[in-house]
Amino acid sequence: MSTTGLAPAPAEATPPAPRPAPPRRTRTRTRTRTRTRTRTRTRTFEQANRRLKWAMLAPALLFVGAMIIFPLVFTLDLSASDAFGAVNAGKGYTGLTNFTDALGDTRRFWPAVGRTVSFTVGAVLLETVLGLALAMLLRKPFRGMRWVRTVLIVPLLAAPVAIGILWLLILDPTNGIANHLLASVGLPRQEFLGSVGQSLPTLMLIDVWQWTPMMTLLLLAGLTTLPQEPEEAALVDGAGPWQRFRYVVLPMLAPTLATALVLRAVDALKTFDLLYATKGPGGGSDFEAETLNVYAYGLTFDYQEYGLAAAVLVLFTLFIIGVVVLMRRRGGGKNA
Repeated sequence: MSTTGLAPAPAEATPPAPRPAPPRRTRTRTRTRTRTRTRTRTRTFEQANRRLKWAMLAPALLFVGAMIIFPLVFTLDLSASDAFGAVNAGKGYTGLTNFTDALGDTRRFWPAVGRTVSFTVGAVLLETVLGLALAMLLRKPFRGMRWVRTVLIVPLLAAPVAIGILWLLILDPTNGIANHLLASVGLPRQEFLGSVGQSLPTLMLIDVWQWTPMMTLLLLAGLTTLPQEPEEAALVDGAGPWQRFRYVVLPMLAPTLATALVLRAVDALKTFDLLYATKGPGGGSDFEAETLNVYAYGLTFDYQEYGLAAAVLVLFTLFIIGVVVLMRRRGGGKNA
């Protein structure tokens, strides 16, 4: 049979040839570009976040900075002047005269420095020893521990002025309950805050009563973070309670103890309201409880010697900074 006139059979479709793979050098360039773009985007994002962070913090930082810098500059300006009677009155600048007058005052300034140091050292040492002892007792859980801790912080809840008035009533030489208790056990009555010699030690004990709970809580928080393994190993080796405390617990607690000491020492140096509430202007009739805070307050509001008062406050600030630096250095040296 003839095949003439029939359409030819369609040819089979030829698949497209695969594209040749790009050279390795081209692929490396593409990956490098991608990584560079990613790094650039990440860097841009981080820079934007950094700018946003500082933009959000700037108002608060400016406000806090102004609240710190302005009083310092104003106090320094007053300390170099002869301002008297009114702060905004005309004044002349006298240089370092107020500082030399303060440092040369052996009647009020240097005795106030001595009382400030005595009050701070005595109160802080007693608070540290008692606070550490109470923290060691409260370290192990026992029944009623929550109630004990609640009662322990009660002195911290009252204002120092209220504490001062409370103890002023308790220690009243005539009608105070303290002298009634002493008389009931056959002990002689005491003057307490009414005596020139007993005023400062009595104020130290009042401060110890109020602030020992804070030292206890700080040291207790440090004790709860200490690992138990070193103390258990010392117990296995036959160490007694005192040896474990002296050679194991105390060295590990040293950083917390140093921090608590610095915080409490600075706070004790600044004590004013308790002293003023119990002894009044001048720290008593014979200045027996006059610290640097009380002395500066009297110069400002009783005598209106603003220049001299500002100089005393500048010296007091430098004294506090020196105490903090000294305590931190000694604490750092022991912990190294």
